[in-house]
Amino acid sequence: MTTDPMKGTDPMPEQTLPSATRDDVSPAGGPMAFSFGDAESVLDRRELTEYFEIYHNGRWFEPPLPMDRLCQVFNMAPHHRSAIGLKVNLLTGHQVATDQLSSDDFERFALDFIQMGNGYLEDIPNLRGRTARAKHAPARHMRAPKGEGGFFFVGTGLGIQQEHQFAPGAIFQLQQPDVAQEIYGLPEWLSALQSGLLNENATLFRRRYYLNGAHAGFILYVNDAFADQETAKKVAERMKSAKGVGNFKNLFLYMPGGRKDGVQVLPIADVAAKDEFSGVKNISRDDMLAAHRVPPQLIGIVPTNTGGFGKVGEALDTFYQIEITPIMRRMRAMNDFFGAEILRFDNYSCSDGQSEITPEGKRVPRQDDAASRTPNRAS
Repeated sequence: MTTDPMKGTDPMPEQTLPSATRDDVSPAGGPMAFSFGDAESVLDRRELTEYFEIYHNGRWFEPPLPMDRLCQVFNMAPHHRSAIGLKVNLLTGHQVATDQLSSDDFERFALDFIQMGNGYLEDIPNLRGRTARAKHAPARHMRAPKGEGGFFFVGTGLGIQQEHQFAPGAIFQLQQPDVAQEIYGLPEWLSALQSGLLNENATLFRRRYYLNGAHAGFILYVNDAFADQETAKKVAERMKSAKGVGNFKNLFLYMPGGRKDGVQVLPIADVAAKDEFSGVKNISRDDMLAAHRVPPQLIGIVPTNTGGFGKVGEALDTFYQIEITPIMRRMRAMNDFFGAEILRFDNYSCSDGQSEITPEGKRVPRQDDAASRTPNRAS
């Protein structure tokens, strides 16, 4: 494999500007010029496509994308984290806990499935050979076997068991389908990965802008002669100190006999208006919401138009029916694997108070709670 395309995208990565090339290096006091190279994508030169190739080490297949990196980008942007949290909450809120599958194991399974594209459960049998418990297995460490054996648990070496192979048929895997291969799934939101990282970079840039106090974004042009060189040095020192703590200070400059335009402040750029911070944040947010297919009013986004986003209840009803129930249907495939109905869901009560949405996605007249709630134990 080549360079890791997501390497360094930890929650607080160090950002670097494009390298500056000094075209002419002049002696002190002389003119100098800088030129900047073109921006390059960190996933340029086909590195991204290489990560969609599945290779093996003779024992297990490696995932198409590094699982550790997918874990790191979980908190890359609030809109991404909140959209995933909304889906997980709706799933766990309507799950009926059974003796075999607890709410905690299911919540972790659902989180892995939506964030990582793969969800795993371990079948722990009882003395009779039936399922005693379906235990969550973290997708970050699970690897599919190359041969007929069971799945592998591959640790990081930091206090975690290095390697363990499960018995054949002991692991249930649910994946979000990938068009390139069928061994591992890939998350549906992957198309918005770059938008999420851009959103994070914009926030980090803004933080550093304020922390560094780089508000003196101008050139102080003086074409009048100072009284002496010492005065010029003092002005330069005061300008250098106009950053960090206490940067919001006024600068007094007295030049007897100076002309009207003897001292000019030439802004390099209107940083407050032209750094496109708000534009970058909004566009990248919209990309993430489109990838997750989440209505903005459900994750606390404030509307900027006078009409708003419409009724929250109606948006939630539609989102639940077209987005959550298909996930429920796919997850219930585990019942066939375990040979018992270990996963059940309650009906969703619609905002009109008169109808419900079943786990199959059908809208039916609302029934009383006793009739609509499914039994709490698997047979």
